[in-house]
Amino acid sequence: MGTTDTTNTPDVTVIIGAYEAMPYLVRCLESVEAQTLPAGRMEIVAVDDGSTDGTGEYLEEFAARTAIDMRVVRQENSGGPSGPRNVGLGLARGRYVFFLDADDYFGEEALERMVAMGDRAGTDVILGKVIGVNRGAPKSMWSRTEERVDVHRSKVIYTLSAQKLFRRDLLERIGLRFDERLETGEDALFTMEAYLRGAGVSVIADYTCYHLVGRDDGKHATKRGSYVLRFDAMEAMMALIHRLEPAGPKRDFLMVRPFTVGMLQQFTPGLLKQPEEEQRHKMELAAPLMRSYWTNGVARKIKVAERLRLACVARGRLDLLADVLEFLRAKKVPDLVSSDKGDKLFLAYPHFRDEEAGLRDADYQVTVPDWHGTDRVTRPKRILRSAPEQPSTPRRIVRRLRREVRGWRARLSAG
Repeated sequence: MGTTDTTNTPDVTVIIGAYEAMPYLVRCLESVEAQTLPAGRMEIVAVDDGSTDGTGEYLEEFAARTAIDMRVVRQENSGGPSGPRNVGLGLARGRYVFFLDADDYFGEEALERMVAMGDRAGTDVILGKVIGVNRGAPKSMWSRTEERVDVHRSKVIYTLSAQKLFRRDLLERIGLRFDERLETGEDALFTMEAYLRGAGVSVIADYTCYHLVGRDDGKHATKRGSYVLRFDAMEAMMALIHRLEPAGPKRDFLMVRPFTVGMLQQFTPGLLKQPEEEQRHKMELAAPLMRSYWTNGVARKIKVAERLRLACVARGRLDLLADVLEFLRAKKVPDLVSSDKGDKLFLAYPHFRDEEAGLRDADYQVTVPDWHGTDRVTRPKRILRSAPEQPSTPRRIVRRLRREVRGWRARLSAG
């Protein structure tokens, strides 16, 4: 095993929590060793979480021959990734830490680029572009490289996995650790708190830093957990945002994330195939979260089809929700309705202006760019003079030609 030089602080501690990680672990460790960041500027802390497939033995073998300073901890299985990550964080000496999953691997320049970005920008969290290998990966936040993004306006809130470079001083100063009570969503909670309490977030979008691997055996960690555990994770995230961010538009923006990437996933058209008891249980689990955190400010930042589902959940109306889900499952297109003044647009999904249903016009109003079939719909930029349906383009052309013909005839008669 590599010797520890206590006189020099590494730039990065790569923390690897590993459980039943073979054969993926081989490429994972090779990608650390292949980094353009010199071996003397990094260290590895690897925690074998009770593996029985040779993971622990391979870690020790690699540590014995690598030029990178490496420490291996072998422990009984903890039941999730939080424990091993926290153990690794407690042993880390680097200025930054990176939580590398044992299934995944780095691009060769990843650590060098991320460290350089953090040092240049003075930020506490650095995101390197992620691509999926045999699985999907987040894409919306990789439009451009930015030294500093505004978390309250950026798509970075839609990538809350732990595979990022974190300044260790931040984590130690605020005592940030992974919540070992959560069985799913623990990384999202950790990352969101780092975003909100840190000194800024950077994005590297012009180089693939991280390869997110889908395991052939289907044992990827994100697949863990029943729907009950996912409601626990939602509650923790909503409570965190509510605690750290004052009420207002910034909090509303952040709160969109757990409602759309969380709550909505429990109320898709697939709900109709689930047992009625499970459907009702989900509504019961959602009820206190909707009462505490669902506001008009959050609702107006969400597209109509999504907002309407959440509005039904907030009212505890499983019957109305089922009608909306049936409509969506059938891929029907709602009518586009304008207000009398033409200053508002509505997508008339089921129960629009149905007094007995009790849903509001506001639940159907277009407040953010949305879709009407294949057409992009936005809020009216000005009050339209007439509420009736506007004539089609061919009809407008015919009318214009008729006016021009009448004008020519008038001029000829006058001549």
